[in-house]
Amino acid sequence: MINDLKDRVTRMLIEEVAPALELDGSGIEVHDVTDGVVQLRLNGVCSGCPSTIMAVIMGLEQELRQRIPEIAYVEMLPS
Repeated sequence: MINDLKDRVTRMLIEEVAPALELDGSGIEVHDVTDGVVQLRLNGVCSGCPSTIMAVIMGLEQELRQRIPEIAYVEMLPS
């Protein structure tokens, strides 16, 4: 079930979030999904911008929790 959860999170991010980030020269990587915690890493242009990171965390967390109820929160890992 854990792999299924990570797969669902990864699929959603690849299909819906990654294309928008790529427009700004950035990318997103799912590092891990454990006990409802999604660990992500931004890379590229936006990876060092605190306001971008906060916007991504808040938006993604809300969207993920609506679509995948098992998700508790999102953590951003340093790039």
